Amino acid sequence: MKDNDWKKRLSIVYLTNPDFNYEENAPQEEETIPAEKQLLRIKLDKRHRNGKSVTLIPGFIGSAENLKTIEKLLKQKCGVGGSSKDGEIIIQGDFRQKILEILKKEGYGKTKII
Repeated sequence: MKDNDWKKRLSIVYLTNPDFNYEENAPQEEETIPAEKQLLRIKLDKRHRNGKSVTLIPGFIGSAENLKTIEKLLKQKCGVGGSSKDGEIIIQGDFRQKILEILKKEGYGKTKII
């Protein structure tokens, strides 16, 4: 591909400088803070889920890779499905106490059930 691809410049309306070098602003990954400083809250949610309950763990600050690692650990230990995105982990079912014990064991000391 060319060095100055037109698809990258769709947001520019009019440009008169022929030497202009367009720079992309790539989204920066958040740096993961240590486990003992993470403020995670565990809560039960039934809204918009046809009466089925899920355990939500919002408030994770860090990279998507680290979030997926914690999600995978919790799903394996609880033996259920779930997902994660935007700093929030969703585990199917009511596993608040079990998740609290797992996270405390992993070093997330500031975790609470709300």
